[in-house]
This record gives sequence, C-alpha cells and structure tokens, in this order.
Amino acid sequence: MSEGRSGPVTLVGGGSMGVGWAIVFARAGLDVRVHDASTDVRGAVLPAVEERLAMLTAHGLLDESPQAVMARVSVVDTLADALDGAIHVQESVPERLDLKIALFRAMDEMAPPDAVLASSTSSLPASEFAGGLPGRARCLVAHPANPPHLLPIVEIVPAPFTDAAAAARTRALMARAGQVPVVLKREVNGFIYNRLQGAVLREAYWMLEQGIADVADIDKVMTSGLGLRWSVVGPFETADLNYRGGLAEHAQRMGERYRQMGAERGQPEGWSEALVARATAERRALLPLEDWEARVAWRDERLMAARAAEQADDISRAAGQADAGPYHAPAGHSAASGSQEGA
Repeated sequence: MSEGRSGPVTLVGGGSMGVGWAIVFARAGLDVRVHDASTDVRGAVLPAVEERLAMLTAHGLLDESPQAVMARVSVVDTLADALDGAIHVQESVPERLDLKIALFRAMDEMAPPDAVLASSTSSLPASEFAGGLPGRARCLVAHPANPPHLLPIVEIVPAPFTDAAAAARTRALMARAGQVPVVLKREVNGFIYNRLQGAVLREAYWMLEQGIADVADIDKVMTSGLGLRWSVVGPFETADLNYRGGLAEHAQRMGERYRQMGAERGQPEGWSEALVARATAERRALLPLEDWEARVAWRDERLMAARAAEQADDISRAAGQADAGPYHAPAGHSAASGSQEGA
C-alpha cells in the first residue's frame, strides 16, 4: 500500500454516524465525500453537519469557522464518484451482514487499490464480510463511539488477513483526525467497547430484575460515580490508584469479593495470580509506584475540573430556565413524567 498519497476520505452511509465522521475528518483539514444510497438521506447530510458544527462552535469546540469546515464536505450521488481517488473509505451502513458483504464487494472493485476499506460496525468482524474479496488485505473494522465527533475513541480491529500496513495507516489517519485509536490484537465479538458496555448492562438488568434498585438510581450510580471517574481513568487505573500498593494490593484485598459477585451471576472465574501479575507489570511500566501519589493528585484535579464544569453548567441551565419562565409540557406530554419523544 502506498504511503503519502493525497485525496479525499470517503464516507459510505450518510446517517448520524456518517455525519459525525464527516465532522471528524473535515475539521482535521481533510476533504470529505459522503455517499448514501437514499436520496433523502443525501439531502439531509449537509444540514445535519451544519447544525452540529454550530453546536460545537457554541461550546468552543471548533478551531475555525463552521463555514470553513463545511467547505470540505461534499455529498456525492454515486458510489463510483465517491470512491474515485479516495485514500480511506469509512462504511457506516445499517448492521446487516448481507448489505455489508455486497457493499464491500462493490467498494473493493471501485476504490483505488491502496485505499483502506473500513467498517464502522459495532459487532461484525471484517472476516465475516470481507473474507472472500480479492482486496481483503486492506479491509478492517474502525469502530467509533457514537457520536464520533464527541467521543474520540476508535477501535481498529484487523481480521487475520488484514495487512499490518492497513491497520497502521488507519491508526495514523485517526490520530491525525484527533481521534484516540486503539488496535486490537485479534477479532473478538463486540470488540472492547461493547464488551465493557455489555458487562455493565448485564449487571444493571440483573439488579433491576432482582429488585435491588430502579433504572433511575442505577443510572445515577454511573453518572455521579463510576462514569464520572471513568471519564478520567479506566478500570485498571482506577483499581491501581485506589490502593497505595497499586493493582496488586487491590487484587489482594478485593479479588475474592469480585469473584463472589461473579459467582452469583454464574461466572465463578476469579483473577489468577498470573493474570494479576501481568496486569500489575503493565501498570508499573506505565506508572512506577514512586509516582503513584502524583498520579492520584492528577486524577483528583481532573475530577475537580469536571465537577466545576458540571456545576457551572447547572447554574447556567437554571438561569436560562428562570429567564424562560415556567415550563409547560407540549400537548400530549406529561410534565410530571418528563416524557419526550426521541429523548
């Protein structure tokens, strides 16, 4: 695969994910072409991009004018024209295997041979929809969070047949676009993002079923606790910073308790000594214990900044509601229930 060729990024699929990707690449200075099989969807792309750029500007999250970013985004009527000269193709069509198989076959035939073909799929490995293609070595998954222009993580998931250069080029492109790419070492159902999310949801549904708490209170534990902390440090670093001895001390104190929690749900496997040792070694390579206190202070500073921003937003919102006067629910909606279509 050639390096350094200039050209546009092509987005196939113009729904909400495609719109988010358009902003990601265009605000990074890249020309973007968007194609969708639906005429109605194609017509809605530019207004949707414009609306989201205005919101980013209002929050101080855009480095240049919305008009400058919009100028780099074009909507193309045919797939062939959209793919012409592309350096990277990002597919974001509905999660249907038959649709992706047919689309990747067409893209492999039409796209420049050195263009990476990436899917935004949140669950399907590339080996299921690209394994039979002549150009399968340039195919992979680049799974974003939704919306990608606000949540920068991108999981790059090569298939066994994916050329390492394709994964490296995709990682470099995503980093250039301001995203946070991680490259998985092998395909796995749900990738990292949805396996972690699924684990939380399984526990949340179980606690709801068992009558432990209602959905609102379970969500509050996340938004005012775990989620707030996880926005600063991930689960391994959280455990590492919670005990002065780091991850090894955390496993010694809490490992059996977590094993019991898993056993309640039919998952009795605990953390083996070898696994804890491996995780500890990786954490100590990232953070020597002599720097532990400084990192804890850094975490707390980040949390204080997040809380301060949250409180400032609450004050601003309260002031806006006071200026607007009392709230009256639209016809057919209950102010008491707070129901709102599409929320």
